[in-house]
Amino acid sequence: MTEETKTQAPATEAPQSEAPKPGAPDLTVQDLQALKAIIDVASQRGAFKPNEMELVGKTYNRLNTFLEAITPKNPAEGEAPASAPAQPAPAQTAEAPKE
Repeated sequence: MTEETKTQAPATEAPQSEAPKPGAPDLTVQDLQALKAIIDVASQRGAFKPNEMELVGKTYNRLNTFLEAITPKNPAEGEAPASAPAQPAPAQTAEAPKE
């Protein structure tokens, strides 16, 4: 008879997503920006066939929309943010001394 060793994986209640596992694939915003630039350059150089241009264009537009949505917008230097408009201070009225 042969002995069988049964190994049972420990039961986990919920998957852990704290940190990526070593060697796990990752994709950053910088990678997506590089892909956008690659598509732009390749299309300018005529790397895509005419029948491929629709799919390439749609993919580029989706990528561009995603990047615009996740990229924080910084107001131009010297401008107040639009979300907090400056309001004038209320005028104080001077009262005449009472006699």
